[in-house]
Amino acid sequence: MALTSMTGFAAVPGKSGHLNWVWEIKSVNGKSLDLRLRLPPGFEGLEAPLRDVARQSLRRGSIQATLQLASAAAASSIRINEAALEAALKSAETLRVRLNAPAPTVEGLLALPGILITGADALADEEIEARNNAVAASFQQALRQLSSSREKEGTQLAAILASQLNRIRELTEAARLCPARAPQAQRRRLEEALARILGSASGFDEQRLHQEAVLMAARADVQEEIDRLFAHVDSAYILLTSGEPAGRKLDFLSQEFNRESNTLCSKSSDKELTAIGLELKAVIDQFREQVQNIE
Repeated sequence: MALTSMTGFAAVPGKSGHLNWVWEIKSVNGKSLDLRLRLPPGFEGLEAPLRDVARQSLRRGSIQATLQLASAAAASSIRINEAALEAALKSAETLRVRLNAPAPTVEGLLALPGILITGADALADEEIEARNNAVAASFQQALRQLSSSREKEGTQLAAILASQLNRIRELTEAARLCPARAPQAQRRRLEEALARILGSASGFDEQRLHQEAVLMAARADVQEEIDRLFAHVDSAYILLTSGEPAGRKLDFLSQEFNRESNTLCSKSSDKELTAIGLELKAVIDQFREQVQNIE
């Protein structure tokens, strides 16, 4: 199973008897699974089973599924409500005898509410069941198409994320090898700072200067941040190839990446190391932005 995006689209037509329809499903990123079904009148009974089917194939994302009926297709059937007609005839006969009135006309009877049933209501029970089964089957087909679309984009996202992880590793390695991290470099910067402050004064306490340089190096040491960045990169690579939904974990890792890069920049007192840290932050921001689309 490849990495899956939360963005996708599917459109699947269907037909049952004289009824034609199209399922359209759109998916965008979301923190959890949010499924919104738009069903025409007469199809409300399908909502619960369709939601159950969707939960079996989708984990996260904001999903909008719309069932669109072809124009006038739902009104193509007409039938007579025999029970209502029989009751109306009995009542009309009773009144005719009592009032000595003429017999009711066909037009008058058909005009009574409930006698004629049109549209989806005119279908027999077995026809309604067949229609609903066909609608549900095409919904499942649309879900498969949507999943395929999301997997295709997920493959593209995986390549982008892998490239960004490679760059994060390269920059972390550059920070590890940065000459500015050496205690000697810290000592040199301290000497230069003291020279600027004291001007032409001389007579540095070499031992004290060495101690201060060591303290500066300890406070500015970013080895822990570098180690954690390398570990986070390794964890992210594993998630990319795990075959499991990894969006939430990758999002958490991107926050950890950001935290370590911020600390690295705040500890840096050298422009070269700072430049590496700033580029690292930029790549991590791009990584986190792409991760938001992963299921």
